[in-house]
Parts: sequence; C-alpha cells; structure tokens
Amino acid sequence: MTDTSLPSRSALAPTAAEVVVGLLGAAVVSIAVNALIALVAGKFIPEGTERMGLAVGEYAPATVIGILLGTLGWYLVRRFAGNPRKVLRILVPAVVVASWIPDLGILAGGASIVNSIALILMHVVVAVAAVPTLSRVLPLGTK
Repeated sequence: MTDTSLPSRSALAPTAAEVVVGLLGAAVVSIAVNALIALVAGKFIPEGTERMGLAVGEYAPATVIGILLGTLGWYLVRRFAGNPRKVLRILVPAVVVASWIPDLGILAGGASIVNSIALILMHVVVAVAAVPTLSRVLPLGTK
C-alpha cells in the first residue's frame, strides 16, 4: 500500500507566497505600532521643536526597507553560516543596536530626547516583528 499522507509542515520548504505574506504582515504590524509610538512621542515633543523620522512618510518606507534588508541578512546567514542560530543570536542584537546610531546622532544634533527614544523604539519594534516572522517563513533548520 502506498503512503498518500502529506509530509509534515516542518518538512515543507516555505513557498514564495508564504514568505511574502509573512513579510507583509511583519511590515504592517511594525508600521502600525510605529504609528502609535510616533503619535505618543508627538504629544511629548515641545511645540516648535523639529520632529525627525516621526512622519509616516519617513518611518513607513524605512520600516519596509529595514525588513527587506533584515530578510536579506537572515537569508545569507541561513545559507552560508555553519551555525546560523548562533550567528543570528549575536548579529540581530548587534544590528539593532547599530541602527540606533543615527537616532543618537539626531539627539546630538539638537533633537529632543523623546524624538530619539521614539526612533530607537521603532527599530526595536521592527526587529521584534521581523525575527519571529523570519524564523517561521525562512526557518533555520539544522546543517
């Protein structure tokens, strides 16, 4: 008798559609949470103070670009690293912290601390949305 059962979900490679839907979901969630952060931050930034990166036209494209660049990095580590989990355990936090450099730079340039902290939080939100999504749609598996 022939086994006609389907292989388990973990044995199947993700389809391109699953990857795209996952990344779109991560982007939508990130943009929505970042909108809330921008709204709250805006309430605490003094009138007449320049707001940097807190307009949807600034953070939405940056969020999508960040998710796409993160996906590229995840893919490359997944493909070439001998132990991708170990590499990503170090690389993801390092990249998130490095992404704060411009946020701290605008603080040094005269932006309000609330503006700078809001942008830092936005970077964390993108990572928190992207990493679980990537681990689902581009699983690391074992080598």
